[in-house]
Amino acid sequence: MKNFEEKEKKLDGVLDKLNSMSNKVEKMSNDIVSLNNEKNQLLREKEESEKNHKKLLKQHQQLKLDLEKIDTETDSKFGNRDNFNKKIDELNQETETLIDEIDKWQT
Repeated sequence: MKNFEEKEKKLDGVLDKLNSMSNKVEKMSNDIVSLNNEKNQLLREKEESEKNHKKLLKQHQQLKLDLEKIDTETDSKFGNRDNFNKKIDELNQETETLIDEIDKWQT
C-alpha cells in the first residue's frame, strides 16, 4: 500500500508540473501572438514613415528647384537694373562733362 501511495504522490507531482508547464506554454503562445501583432504594427508604421519620408524628399527637391529658379530670375532682374543704373551714371557724367565744356566755350 505504501508503494501505491508513493506512486500516487509522484503521479500528482508530475501532473502538477505538466499543468504548470501547460500554463507556461499557453502564456508563451499568447506572448508570441502579442509580439507578432506589435511587430506587424511597427512594420506598418515603418512603411508609412518611409512613404512620408519619400514624399518630403520629393517636396524638398521641388522647393529647391523653385528657389533656384527664383534666385536666377532675381539675379537677372537686379542685374539688368544694376546695368541700367550704371548706364545712367555714365550718361550723367558725360552730360556734366559736356556742360563744363560748353561753359568753357561760352566764357
